[in-house]
Amino acid sequence: MENNIRHQGIVEKVEKHKVFVRIEQLTACSACHARTACLASDKKDKIIEVDDPSGAYAASEQVIVSVRSSVGFFAVLTAFVIPLACVVIAVIIGTNKSGNEGIGGLAGLLTLILYYLILYIFRDKMRRKFVFSLSKTQNT
Repeated sequence: MENNIRHQGIVEKVEKHKVFVRIEQLTACSACHARTACLASDKKDKIIEVDDPSGAYAASEQVIVSVRSSVGFFAVLTAFVIPLACVVIAVIIGTNKSGNEGIGGLAGLLTLILYYLILYIFRDKMRRKFVFSLSKTQNT
């Protein structure tokens, strides 16, 4: 399990073969003593849906949600790196072909919309790549 990304969470609800776990997403500076005065600190709760046919988990139980590190890398690549590259390339090509920066910006925006539309269309296939696993915490 050393090659996994792990987060502690609390089971919100259990439905049939799905467990919904709330994890607290913290920024790197959330442990700073000045975080209340700083606008950079941020804390969000995320709900993760995990397939689990075992039925071994109950609401309000503390669990560990984990995913392979390679899946995390793929998520960053898919959500940030590829769209940024597509937008930059589209802006450069649009600007060079038209000679107008506005057209280049519009080309970048349309490329981004098209990219995320394609991701939305293939969301079920993408969901199969992002497989989370659950384990019970040691202190329960």
